[in-house]
Amino acid sequence: MAGGKKILIAEDITGPGIDRLQQKYQVESDWDLWKKIPQLKDALRDADALLVRNQTKVNADLLAQAQRLKVVGRAGAGYDNIDVEAASQVGAVICYSPEENAVSVAEHVFGLLLALARKIPGADRSVKSGGWERKKYHGFEVLGKTLGILGLGKIGFRVALRAKAFGMRVLAHDAYLSSTSLHVTESGATLVSLDQLLTEADFLSVHLPLTNETRGFLNRRSFQKMKPNAFIINTSRGEVLVEEDLAQALQKGEIAGAALDVREKEPPSATSPLHCFDNVILTPHTAGLTYEAQEKVVAAVAEDVERVLSGQPALRFVNFALPEKKEKGTDERGKNG
Repeated sequence: MAGGKKILIAEDITGPGIDRLQQKYQVESDWDLWKKIPQLKDALRDADALLVRNQTKVNADLLAQAQRLKVVGRAGAGYDNIDVEAASQVGAVICYSPEENAVSVAEHVFGLLLALARKIPGADRSVKSGGWERKKYHGFEVLGKTLGILGLGKIGFRVALRAKAFGMRVLAHDAYLSSTSLHVTESGATLVSLDQLLTEADFLSVHLPLTNETRGFLNRRSFQKMKPNAFIINTSRGEVLVEEDLAQALQKGEIAGAALDVREKEPPSATSPLHCFDNVILTPHTAGLTYEAQEKVVAAVAEDVERVLSGQPALRFVNFALPEKKEKGTDERGKNG
């Protein structure tokens, strides 16, 4: 072990990248540690690195216990569960994997999109229960339909490319891109206003980071602007969409259906009204959970953790590339990739 440096893993993070870290450092892993806050705080006191997914709340209270912490590794694209300013104040690098699971998420979007268009989950349940209701599960083609992409970042860009292969018209709204931005010109998407996106989309695919500005971004007013035959797909962050408002819009027939991989609260309440709709598809935050993506995600984070602990700059960082003290005012660029 190099200088007895300790790496603490608080969630289910495994793979060849972790195996390599174990050969060089003292690695302590407890997949349920994120639930046991007192034990987590105690274990963090002498840790040089902390590895998490999205369950561990790496907040100021937790980071106040860190005496040796040099790096926080987030195995995933978003980092809204990490207090960037608090981590910066203790001098810890925040590294993450901004696009290693982007292909998997984009493919999941299209799995959900096609399932909505062709009513696949309901047809499957019907046949398995002895039915053969062909007319009830009459679907429609996506060729020529309009896909609206809210957030044309690393994932939204890949969704746009795949939509073109299906012959869809692609509109996008992204407050940080211009018509000459690479993601726009190379995807073939047309940048439009938010109102035009909402009113013209047959499918609305959401790819927003969770920030103070985007929390509750899609709400009652948004749904009222959409077509009654439009569908919403959210694989970004559950909190960007107000579930109560979505349930009301579905109940009133203001939109045709939805597919959610992420929820306001995870896991959600079993009594959520969204669980009662046949035109709603729900998956348990699995869009990025493919074997290929997770191996790449863990490998990327493990590489940067090893680089920081060995005195090299991180390659995929949020705040700074090497450990340093930083005063308040850290920016929050890049959330959710």
